[in-house]
Amino acid sequence: MNEPLSIVDLILNASIVVQVVMAILIMASLASWVMIFQRGFALTAIRNDAAEFEIEFWSGKDLGLLYKELDEQESDLIGLENIFSSGFKEFSRSRQQEGVDPDRLMQNVQRAMRVALSREEERLETHLTFLATVGSTSPYIGLFGTVWGIMNSFRGLATVNQASLSVVAPGISEALVATAIGLFAAIPAVIAYNRFSAQVEVILNRFEAFTDEFSSILYRASHKGS
Repeated sequence: MNEPLSIVDLILNASIVVQVVMAILIMASLASWVMIFQRGFALTAIRNDAAEFEIEFWSGKDLGLLYKELDEQESDLIGLENIFSSGFKEFSRSRQQEGVDPDRLMQNVQRAMRVALSREEERLETHLTFLATVGSTSPYIGLFGTVWGIMNSFRGLATVNQASLSVVAPGISEALVATAIGLFAAIPAVIAYNRFSAQVEVILNRFEAFTDEFSSILYRASHKGS
């Protein structure tokens, strides 16, 4: 009685094309898991930093002092800190110009904050495209390996005198492993992409709300001083 083949045996005995397909899927799965953990930690850190900054911002602290503290930081500003710093920097620079129109000043400020917001959106969506690609293409790549393996199995029937299930079963089994690996790579990537996309949307809505509120504060300050 023949012993059942293990998954490792099926992979090692697969054809070169199927092995290449499996290797691609395994590498894609490993890369996606790295990005899943990286995005998870990054989005959590951005949310926590945003919450801490909003507490400090709405505490009544002088905005000029807050900007100075951020400007003296050695690390790059991200999230709300970057949006606030970009807007306040442009506000201070434009206000120093003589005879500047308050409405023109606010246009410059809002433009600066929109640019900062756009950069933050790019930062938040880092690696999401890759996860979407892995999630959408891995099943088809695995299916290609399966079709190729099954095709080779039936082609091998032409070289044997008596066809039986024991002849084609190993080839079909190794081919189906490619589909299984494809699903293993795709499912976590799809789940992570959907989850992170929802989190990014929530964070961006928070950033946009802060941008509007900060613009209103600067608008009142610019017209009050005019």
